[in-house]
Amino acid sequence: MIRYAKPTTVDDALALLGEGQWRILAGGTDFYPAQGSKPFRDNILDINGLVALRGIAEAENHWLVGARTTWTDLVRHPLPAAFDALKQAAREVGSVQIQNVASIAGNLCNASPAADGVPALLVLDAEVELRSAVATRHLPLAEFILGNRRTALQPGEMVTAIRIPKPATAGSSVFVKLGARRYLVISIAMAAARLAVEDGMVRNAAVAVGSCSVVARRLAGVEAALRGRPVGHALATAIQSEPMDELSPIGDVRGSAEYRLDAAREIVARAVLGAMGAVPDERAAA
Repeated sequence: MIRYAKPTTVDDALALLGEGQWRILAGGTDFYPAQGSKPFRDNILDINGLVALRGIAEAENHWLVGARTTWTDLVRHPLPAAFDALKQAAREVGSVQIQNVASIAGNLCNASPAADGVPALLVLDAEVELRSAVATRHLPLAEFILGNRRTALQPGEMVTAIRIPKPATAGSSVFVKLGARRYLVISIAMAAARLAVEDGMVRNAAVAVGSCSVVARRLAGVEAALRGRPVGHALATAIQSEPMDELSPIGDVRGSAEYRLDAAREIVARAVLGAMGAVPDERAAA
């Protein structure tokens, strides 16, 4: 017989997970479309009663985003400028109605290559908090999402939070998404960039691209090329010369692999220039 449970404490939820196989229901924005009209065959663990998992808090060494925090919660919460890319990505997650109920952790657990929140979280060095009835562990986001619809979740575990280390909240960030239309679209390519600028120089850079490989990727070569350079539109030239070997785009109905790679270069440049802030265009002045 199929079981349905809606616990009100995290401990109760973890105890149930430790007893057997459950399919976790959070916002439901991926859950119900995937289910369609098929009959339910799995036990359903509804975590929408876990109030403790919703909200954003600042600790001494990190920011903590509860697993049930919605994209609307994130947009409305006052956060440092380094979170701007994540807020911009939040506004791209489906419609406003979806943003009001979809959870951030659900976006990660769905593990889609086109998940809007992942590149923006990668440039924040996000970690995923995984809890079971017997242990708690933390994984870098890049180690949590293993492939298309595959994560590192182990039996009996659930995502309880996303942690953002304080050192990764320096600077400002921008998210850029390319799709076939402006709203309600799966991306062809997307990029997030975070720059920390000091005395007119790029002190640190974090750049990630989604929809151009089986999982979203940080671009180590681009980041290294940006560090130590003076801010200005010449940064775009430095990006264009990087091979971006981390990416392995596919061709599909939304675009060819070649188009995706060209698009990635362009939107990475736009994201970097946006994160750099308003700088006069030397080319226009020449």
